[in-house]
Amino acid sequence: MGQGSSLPQNIRVVEFTTLENRTQRVGLEQRLSAEITRELVSRGRFRVQATEPGADAVLTGAVLGFNLYPVSFDSQGIATNYQVQITARVALTAIPGGEAIWENPAFTFRGNYEFNATAATYVDRENDAIDRVADQFAQSLVTSMLEGF
Repeated sequence: MGQGSSLPQNIRVVEFTTLENRTQRVGLEQRLSAEITRELVSRGRFRVQATEPGADAVLTGAVLGFNLYPVSFDSQGIATNYQVQITARVALTAIPGGEAIWENPAFTFRGNYEFNATAATYVDRENDAIDRVADQFAQSLVTSMLEGF
């Protein structure tokens, strides 16, 4: 992904801890938040911290939806490929002042993944799906934020 940004150049330190989880998936926000932090830092321009002092902006939000849809099946009718859909409300706000720098009230990520035959239950499939797409979700979210769309 690109390294460009439409964010103001003075945004270097971002306060961010974790997204709020408004889904039934326990721990989803932790996995996604860790990947968002990693993605921001990997861009080389940002430092992420958990507290406000010294921060130029605060990133806040909530995971609003998580869905897992089977999209292809084997000859026995067992799902072999899934689409994961994650929806989140996210905002980057200036410190001080509280002016919105970027926001998306319904950021939606969709990603496909092939089913891991060792995952025995549907919950295992959901956990596997989250693990496989969390980095893609974060990469897509950070790119949208940096490119301003």
